[in-house]
Amino acid sequence: MEELVVISGKGGTGKTSIVASFATLAENAVLADCDVDAADLHLVLEPAVTHREEFSGGSQAAILSQHCIACGKCQELCRFDAISHDGPANGKVDKTYRVDPIACEGCGVCAHFCEEQAIEFAPVVNGELFVSETRRGSMVHAKLGVAAENSGKLVSLVRTQAKQLAEHESSKLIIVDGPPGIGCPVIASVTGASLVLVITEPTLSGEHDLQRVLQLASGFGIPAAVCVNKWDLNPSMAERIEDKARAAGAEIAGRVRYDTEVTTAQVQAQATVERRCQAADDIRDLWTNLKNIGSKHGLRI
Repeated sequence: MEELVVISGKGGTGKTSIVASFATLAENAVLADCDVDAADLHLVLEPAVTHREEFSGGSQAAILSQHCIACGKCQELCRFDAISHDGPANGKVDKTYRVDPIACEGCGVCAHFCEEQAIEFAPVVNGELFVSETRRGSMVHAKLGVAAENSGKLVSLVRTQAKQLAEHESSKLIIVDGPPGIGCPVIASVTGASLVLVITEPTLSGEHDLQRVLQLASGFGIPAAVCVNKWDLNPSMAERIEDKARAAGAEIAGRVRYDTEVTTAQVQAQATVERRCQAADDIRDLWTNLKNIGSKHGLRI
């Protein structure tokens, strides 16, 4: 089973549009949207959810006001300023202490040292995971809660579910829409992947972010390919980026020109290759080149 992960150094480079097109061009592939902080592949592929489950990525403290004696030990020990002295009265004291669930980092120190056992430390729901059917095959995706943590753990869960689904369906390829940047969610997305495709754009920030992403892929020993999206907006910068990518050991998989039909496709919940346009032709060439690059590394994309 091969796993192609499409990532970018920053958001908005067009990786989700390209992943949706790959889903259309691939045969019997399972899709995984690992951008759990801002998942949007479902906006194009319109999935029908067949299974959903809650995700708990950690625990959170909550003060049981009826047992609190307002000693203040919890507030003294909290290093995240998550505890305040403005809780309800309980017949013992006029004000108890209260935990701000947004500020709480789930370390559990307050619960451990509370002599009155007035602090509950229990698992908290951080988001949801979905298994869906789309017009282009099965997809695993997720949604992290507002201000929730542990996106890396949720990404790992999405990939695990996608692998199990691929085995069940005898699929030989998983296409992953990865998160932007180089943080924990990205690391969780690319670890153990077969091939990484980095989508960048012909700008100074695109050049800088690409270098960081390629360093990350190299650190994990994962073959990397690069695509410059909207290359024709700045051809000289596109060439400069490709030169630097080659110097970093990556292969150039292709270019995609700027095309307003891409936006039209998004508005109509279509993949770009489902429309007749020049960008669609570029993406088809990109897919062919990517399969050839994969074959050089013994992969069947």
